Amino acid sequence: MSLQIERAHLFTALHVKGNPLILYNIWDAGTAKALQEVGAKAIATGSWSVANAHGYSDGEKIPLETVLNNLKEIIDQVDLPVTLDFEGGYARSLDPLQKNIEQVIATGAVGINFEDQIIGENQLYPVEEQAARIIAIRQAANIPLFINARTDVILLDLNAPVTEAKVTEVIERGLVYAAAGASGLFVPGLRDLANIRKVCQESPLPVNILMLADMPTHQQLADMGVARISYGAGPYRQMLAAFKEAARQILL
Repeated sequence: MSLQIERAHLFTALHVKGNPLILYNIWDAGTAKALQEVGAKAIATGSWSVANAHGYSDGEKIPLETVLNNLKEIIDQVDLPVTLDFEGGYARSLDPLQKNIEQVIATGAVGINFEDQIIGENQLYPVEEQAARIIAIRQAANIPLFINARTDVILLDLNAPVTEAKVTEVIERGLVYAAAGASGLFVPGLRDLANIRKVCQESPLPVNILMLADMPTHQQLADMGVARISYGAGPYRQMLAAFKEAARQILL
């Protein structure tokens, strides 16, 4: 068995309902190495952080070649499973999407985040189209790639109330994505413990929650059945704020 496949199996096994994998998202080889040194079990990039660290805005503005080169540098410097926040896969149609996935896997990555918001638009892919895209990814993968299917039902309007209808849509999309071959369900923006419990109970996939301001604790999320907790752009924002403040004190 190749090392990449071993890491893919390990990464999947780390998703345990009630004992979540904690992913403190990084953006380059240096932060990946630092995270490994402090005991991380896996490495996950954050698209916002990677883009901004290279001078770009999020939303697939950073060139795919730069993303892949950065990913390869990260993988070459750590001995842990690495998953890429791949946004919408840098393609809408299936053939180029599959070619892009092949390039991601060729770097040594074992997982991706794959979102259902149409890049550059304030709307989601129709669920059937997104399912077809997940199927295409699964067909293109020559390893047991962990496809973390992200649904932006809630994140699309983070300040709006999380209604019962939205939670139901999250669950329904998760069921369709699972049938299409997804490995996990990522629901950024979900904060309420009761709604988190409901999604975890109804989802056949391990559920990933994004840590935002005023979130429940890791233990509370674990008690609801969460299997993965991500920090997204938070670490980069925190680092940048500390860097600016240190520089400000020196430059005064």
